Amino acid sequence: MRISVIGCGYVGLVTGACLAEAGHDVVCTDINAERIKMLNAGEVPIYELHLGEILDSARKGGKISYTADIGEAIRAGDAIFICVGTPPKESGEADLSAIDSVARQIAAEAKSSKLVVEKSTVPARTGLELSRALAAYSRGGNVRFRVASNPEFLREGTAVYDFFHPDRIVVGVEDPAAAEELREIYRPILEKQFSCPVHKGAGACPAGPKAEFLVTTINSAELIKHASNSFLALKISYANVIADLCERIGADVEEVTHAMGLDPRIGTQFLKAGLGFGGFCFPKDVQAFIHLAASVGVDFEILKATERVNKQRIERFLEKIHKALWVVKGKKIAVLGLAFKANTDDIRFAPALEVVKKLLEEGAVLAASDPEGMTGARTIFPQIAYHEDPYEALKNADAALVCTEWDVFKKLDWERAGKTMARKLVLDGRNLYVPGKMREMGFEYYCFGRA
Repeated sequence: MRISVIGCGYVGLVTGACLAEAGHDVVCTDINAERIKMLNAGEVPIYELHLGEILDSARKGGKISYTADIGEAIRAGDAIFICVGTPPKESGEADLSAIDSVARQIAAEAKSSKLVVEKSTVPARTGLELSRALAAYSRGGNVRFRVASNPEFLREGTAVYDFFHPDRIVVGVEDPAAAEELREIYRPILEKQFSCPVHKGAGACPAGPKAEFLVTTINSAELIKHASNSFLALKISYANVIADLCERIGADVEEVTHAMGLDPRIGTQFLKAGLGFGGFCFPKDVQAFIHLAASVGVDFEILKATERVNKQRIERFLEKIHKALWVVKGKKIAVLGLAFKANTDDIRFAPALEVVKKLLEEGAVLAASDPEGMTGARTIFPQIAYHEDPYEALKNADAALVCTEWDVFKKLDWERAGKTMARKLVLDGRNLYVPGKMREMGFEYYCFGRA
């Protein structure tokens, strides 16, 4: 099929690249002309595992192209995937102005009937408003628009893998024909009709259960996305409250959450204590879900608590820093990790940046290291010393803060690092290390929820 993707951010670029790799003809567009210029030059504007190889393969095979002309992209596709941003307003409500703008452009530019697929994360009822906007601005004639919701469940850092190995593909429709079109789009993935590009040259693709293709109403599909992300955020905050309790009574949160997770009704994923969640999805989705519930008279108190607990993680970490250092002003502090999670360059709503901001306000001297997040951080905090080599950041440091769970930090040689630090002090915001081993090496070691 001919597919157009509007928006070349994390979701749009992964969606376009993977659909092209699956055999479709894809054209991508974005309001950021510089981003389109980069893509046409073969450059990848974001860091995501395997994305560069997929884009290169699709470009060489003639399956993907880029244009800054949104009208050209709209006219090119039989199906149009909307992958634009829906940032939070001050109230927490999702800002849907980009969706509305795209709807008006589709209605004005389309010369033939289209399947319009809402891929952006949006609150329930957005699809119905999208249908109204398309109808209101349509020029009539023989042009008809079928609207569907197809929420993404991609994790930054493993998004390409997730696209090719989904546990479920959800499509919300009011027209059964739209569901069949989407089934056809995803058929190569559902039936594994091609070699998985993630595992090329690395042996066979690991066998897994066949993804379930779920057809729901549009409202349900939109709700599924917010409900899923909010529940995962809730698990993280729950683990963090357990960590606080463990610290008070002398238990070990790793032992507690591991045993909990062995119950298949609970599971181990996201039961992880530490600095809390960040990124562009969880914080805004929790806020948007709270706002949606309030707008229809439902008090989502449990999500309000989830958000409150998450914000408190920064305060708890700063308390540990102050307890250990006493005075922060003038101290050199090494920050290991700036991205909100490993394997991404995304620093949006990253807990590490909140920690950095507070420490700079108190007069700390900061040095930072992150495999992919430093470029973005430099634009926000140019006064920090940035180092590709984490050992350089740790030289003469009075303390090391571990804020992102990158493998390079998990594998650090702390014996080596300790010899160059002014003080052997580590505050581990991600519980990466074994407390006993750190103390055997002579470190003062602070973490979350472990004795």
